[in-house]
Amino acid sequence: MSETGIRINKFLSEQGYCSRRAADKLIEQERVTINGSVPEMGTKVMENDIVAVDGKLISKKKEKPVYLAFNKPVGIVCTTDTRVEKDNIIDFINYPTRIFPIGRLDKPSEGLIFLTNDGDIVNKILRARNNHEKEYIVTVDHSINPRFIERMSSGIPILDTVTRDCEVEQIGRKTFRIVLTQGLNRQIRRMCEFLDYRVTKLKRVRIMNVPLDIPVGHYRELTDSEMAEIRRLTADSDKTYVPIADDDMD
Repeated sequence: MSETGIRINKFLSEQGYCSRRAADKLIEQERVTINGSVPEMGTKVMENDIVAVDGKLISKKKEKPVYLAFNKPVGIVCTTDTRVEKDNIIDFINYPTRIFPIGRLDKPSEGLIFLTNDGDIVNKILRARNNHEKEYIVTVDHSINPRFIERMSSGIPILDTVTRDCEVEQIGRKTFRIVLTQGLNRQIRRMCEFLDYRVTKLKRVRIMNVPLDIPVGHYRELTDSEMAEIRRLTADSDKTYVPIADDDMD
């Protein structure tokens, strides 16, 4: 793709998705998005843009699948919009081919996040109904007690719902481990705030079967065995993408 980009209808055609005429109809029906926004006819797709049709990501044709585990530092933003956010994850990693993060970790958080160019695996992992585990180590601003652990594990009312029961274990005076299977916006921070605690440090240490085992700011490729297990865990996932507010935004 050139530095000036190509028109969205041509992009879809080159990816083998449909003809340019069919692409024009999809755009008119507002079924196409670029970076989550509905484009106008003639909008150009740039190198790091994420294109989706009916919510399903369109991966570049003939690209070798890339699956990375990255230990995100505090201060890095999980966005592909490199033109707006200077501290973005794409420029930080500087991977030689186009990739995008699966889910998010917000700017003050650190830890494990996956990146890929495989739109299908993104959809499967992000679907909240699949109950994929994500484990965090969290430090709060004052001492925790058994009541706090009980409340956090048995459901907290936030965002017009009640969080699912989850595994929570105290591991220090102000530190606990929590395993989520849900996708609510800034879930852990909101849960703690409901109980009058403020999160001072949040690190994700596991996604599904993959542990955090690399230094901060570094990445590695997922192993064949890790990918085989991820595919097994997501085998029954509905391929239709339903946007959710990922719990990784904690």
